[in-house]
Amino acid sequence: MNGIEILKSVFYRCLLIVFFAPFAGISSGCTSGDVVYDRLRESMVREQIESRGITDEGVLSAMKSVPRHLFVPEEYRGMAYIDSPLPIGSSQTISQPYIVALMTAFLEPDSTDRILEVGTGSGYQAAVLAMLVDSVYTIEILPELASRASSLLDSLGYGNVEVMTGDGYNGWPEKAPFDAIIVTAAAPRIPEPLIEQLKTGGMLVIPEGRFPQKLNVYEKSPEGLKLHSSVPVQFVPMTGRIRERNEIKK
Repeated sequence: MNGIEILKSVFYRCLLIVFFAPFAGISSGCTSGDVVYDRLRESMVREQIESRGITDEGVLSAMKSVPRHLFVPEEYRGMAYIDSPLPIGSSQTISQPYIVALMTAFLEPDSTDRILEVGTGSGYQAAVLAMLVDSVYTIEILPELASRASSLLDSLGYGNVEVMTGDGYNGWPEKAPFDAIIVTAAAPRIPEPLIEQLKTGGMLVIPEGRFPQKLNVYEKSPEGLKLHSSVPVQFVPMTGRIRERNEIKK
């Protein structure tokens, strides 16, 4: 989708919210408002995700089910289903819906999987994964985001998600090994602990580089990581230990 199409998409969705809000009670959380959000979410999946070639029924169902508008600040809820990332505070963003769906599909999630997520952010990606797998362990380096996401996920009933405040570089060794690992911030290199905590045969999805960045998909074999695919992206940078000079790949 080019820039003009994105602007048109934003305009029409914002217009829809503005038109329906007084009648549907969107800002008040009324049931009728939920119906409008449901319709916007279905449109999001059909126009932004299915139309771009994502056909995994589980992923599509999860994207239709998770209320993205509850994972963004209230002032942005009218834009929750547009084809764009949105601010969530602390200089962080919630990813574009298509990217969330794409990364989820790249993981090839199974109902028995244990997934590690590095970069909880709003908690939206964790919620989508929670619809598809046995358990999600997600790490957020910013305490305010970790606390907010944990409370929201609990209140919405995502009981198979556990949030930890910490540096995702280190992974979560107490919960390892993982069937798959997803990193939602750009790293200059893959942290070694994540490779160690990934099961053989498991998928690792991570944005790499400064500019340009690529969303790289790896599969772990007995010989190491094998690159499966690579897609141009733009993510906020991973912070913490990965940014130390002696950890950055030259």
